[in-house]
Amino acid sequence: MKITGAQVFEARGTFVSRDLYVDGGMLTDRDCGGEVLDAEGCYAIPGLTDIHFHGAVGHDFSDGDADGLAAIAEYELSRGVTQICPAGMTLLPEALEKMCAVAAEHRRAEKPGASLCGINLEGPFLSMAKKGAQNGDWLQKPNMELLRKLEEVSGGLVKLVSVAPEVEGAMDFIREASNEVRVSIAHTTADYDTAMAAFGAGAGHVTHLFNAMPPFTHRAPGVVGAAFDTPDCWVELICDGIHIHPSVVRAVFKLFGADRVVLVSDTMRAAGMADGDYSLGGQPVAKKGKYATLADGTLAGSVTDLMDCMRTAVSFGIPLADAVRAAAVNPAQSIGIYSRCGSLENGKWANVVLLNRDLSIRTVMFKGKIVV
Repeated sequence: MKITGAQVFEARGTFVSRDLYVDGGMLTDRDCGGEVLDAEGCYAIPGLTDIHFHGAVGHDFSDGDADGLAAIAEYELSRGVTQICPAGMTLLPEALEKMCAVAAEHRRAEKPGASLCGINLEGPFLSMAKKGAQNGDWLQKPNMELLRKLEEVSGGLVKLVSVAPEVEGAMDFIREASNEVRVSIAHTTADYDTAMAAFGAGAGHVTHLFNAMPPFTHRAPGVVGAAFDTPDCWVELICDGIHIHPSVVRAVFKLFGADRVVLVSDTMRAAGMADGDYSLGGQPVAKKGKYATLADGTLAGSVTDLMDCMRTAVSFGIPLADAVRAAAVNPAQSIGIYSRCGSLENGKWANVVLLNRDLSIRTVMFKGKIVV
């Protein structure tokens, strides 16, 4: 197949007019004949990778339900998200094991929908004071034994683990865990010095920057300042128009650069659903419009998928190429799957999304097949 006429996203952060060639589900540098897809007037971008979201269409990854995970994967693919690394909540160990076992079987069975490329363990090694929508009754101290058990049960799918570096045992955990997975600072009261110590111990990621952590101020820069001073640290940003003010979104891209920002959706099961009552991590959540909140008003994830988050970033003044990089290139790099996806380079999966000029989806191609 040949895709012709599009403005094609290049990994260096530009768009160029060129043809894309597809053979056997992969991008190639030669025309192998076959169907020609006219993409005149479109942008061609890589399929997105969401490394932090909890669920959609009435299902949550933490449910540990095979049919639910399959429905989530199908929904994400329909939204132009071709790779997923869903996040678990703070749960009891047996529930976390079930969640990971279901993910491993989903991956082995090669079920339809977006590719399950990893698992993000957002809990349970977090701070009670900054637990947000996590269930405080199930928090525990950082525990390598539990992490390794979940790595084993998942078949090696665990890519990210969150930790509050100020809790007892966290620094030793970070030193050891960072040799096996990417460690992310999250749900924390850590000050600048503690966060810098965590980065020095091996952490290399921040979960939903600004949310569930001390604010960035001129005398107490906290986790945000420490992340800025750590050049090889990725920072997640929930760009749903609710979690982060547009000015702060613009500031983050200026401060960190488009090559360090990872757009995430943080969606929960109400994404793609009508307003009403849902749940997250065993706690009741109300969805109204773009808001998902606990009974006390605490934000409980988002209901805006990653493609819409990318569009929202553009509406806030982020250049399209930078927004695509933050939603496609950077997340794939951050969890170590960039060799096979995340850009439109030859030899990678032919996961291509064609966007109209208004950034609405015209076509989604997944491993060389048109699915939308």
